[in-house]
Amino acid sequence: MVKNANTEAEINDARSRLVRSALRLFAEKGYEAASTREICEAAGANISAIRYYFGDKAGLYRAAFTEPMDDSPCGSDISAYADLPLPEALSRFFSEFLEPLKKGEELGLVMKLHFREMIEPTGAWQQEIDAEIKPQHTALVSLLKSHLGLQRSDADVQRLTFAIIGMAVYFYVGQDVVAAIAPQLLSTPKTVDNLAESLAGYALSMIEGEAQRRGTGNL
Repeated sequence: MVKNANTEAEINDARSRLVRSALRLFAEKGYEAASTREICEAAGANISAIRYYFGDKAGLYRAAFTEPMDDSPCGSDISAYADLPLPEALSRFFSEFLEPLKKGEELGLVMKLHFREMIEPTGAWQQEIDAEIKPQHTALVSLLKSHLGLQRSDADVQRLTFAIIGMAVYFYVGQDVVAAIAPQLLSTPKTVDNLAESLAGYALSMIEGEAQRRGTGNL
């Protein structure tokens, strides 16, 4: 049993090293320029390990693109909070959404890779939109529609949804700006938690304002 456990740990460690090395090199050089050989050298792994763990270079790229944030996804499933009071649902949503901001350097590489993917597309970003972003957006639209007492969503609900998510997204895409202007906002895990609570409050105010504008709602 001990031998099997050690073997499994070694396998997981080797795979993790490959993903970390791939993340760094793909972020720095892009998909085409980063060679599988240099990724393996950086990871201390045999070139055949890529085929064993990921199938091919494309599989390794997909893993580097998605896995570093899998354990704390910014694709938080807000639909799981549909039965909660709105303030609590928003609080949990933003808390999970912003959790990756606690990852520091690794998150910086993830964002760099995502930006590079937009400039040099491989299809991974479209897969991310279809698998994570669209379902998340649709779930939040459904939540807002319910709390606004609407039968169906309209353009204003869509705009409100983008505005709410956009508040959190900025702290990912604008990390350098935040660091230059108010670095204390993201300096520790606690400040990230405080940010999540603040954004939940702002979002609640936005939703209440929309409900008042419409003269509807169940807030």
